[in-house]
Amino acid sequence: MMNSTQKIAIITGGLSGIGRAVARRFAAEGMIVHIGARRGDDPTFERDLRQTLGATVSVRGLDVRDTDSVAAFVAKVVEEHGRVDVLVNAAGVYDEAPVTGHPDRLWDDTIDTNLTGTFKMIRAVLPGMLERKWGRIVNIASVAAHQGMANNAAYCASKAGLLGLGRCVSLEAAPHGVTCNSISPTWVETEMLQQFIEQDMQQTGQSRAEVRARYEASNPQGQLVQPDEIAGLAAFLASDAARAITMADHQVNAGSLW
Repeated sequence: MMNSTQKIAIITGGLSGIGRAVARRFAAEGMIVHIGARRGDDPTFERDLRQTLGATVSVRGLDVRDTDSVAAFVAKVVEEHGRVDVLVNAAGVYDEAPVTGHPDRLWDDTIDTNLTGTFKMIRAVLPGMLERKWGRIVNIASVAAHQGMANNAAYCASKAGLLGLGRCVSLEAAPHGVTCNSISPTWVETEMLQQFIEQDMQQTGQSRAEVRARYEASNPQGQLVQPDEIAGLAAFLASDAARAITMADHQVNAGSLW
């Protein structure tokens, strides 16, 4: 069993949205947090994160699509701390296109980032977790893993793939004290959702309040899910208390199908 009280965590895509909220929560709980993002080599992000989230949070450049980038990032964390205890795969992209005429570029980037990138991160950290007999892996999926939506083939396919990947990882890791779970949120009030609201305002001529109200009305609770709510669940799944919870997908859907 792991005997250190300070966990070492990697969060991909942690500069904004759900990933950043998870980083904030992990840091508040005393973890050392390493954020990896495509823009992570910009020193302004490091200064911002340390000022807002604390001195135990750092960021480096990471392209989860690239095997060498993944290997170098994980190796650096292991070099500094000797291990990786927790991995949260929050890096993701979203774009829309109908199946008819769907661009290869959009499909490839979505699958490579959301699904293959998650696989590569898990592949890199799992051997060490198995050796130490302790580890927590949390993949950020989506209700899109369960429900289809027109013009969203690449995104839905990538998120559904995370569920299958997680089951396989869970079964291989279970005898060694390592868990793998996913979280599938509905609309979460992130920077990405704000971009969607802006686009809808331009297309419909509606006010921000009117567009936001439509998103809120998409679930029976009538409220948007907050990033900190996802972070709270991720923190629990990364804890000792969640030892027996694995191979599960946890929908944070406020009662909605999407």
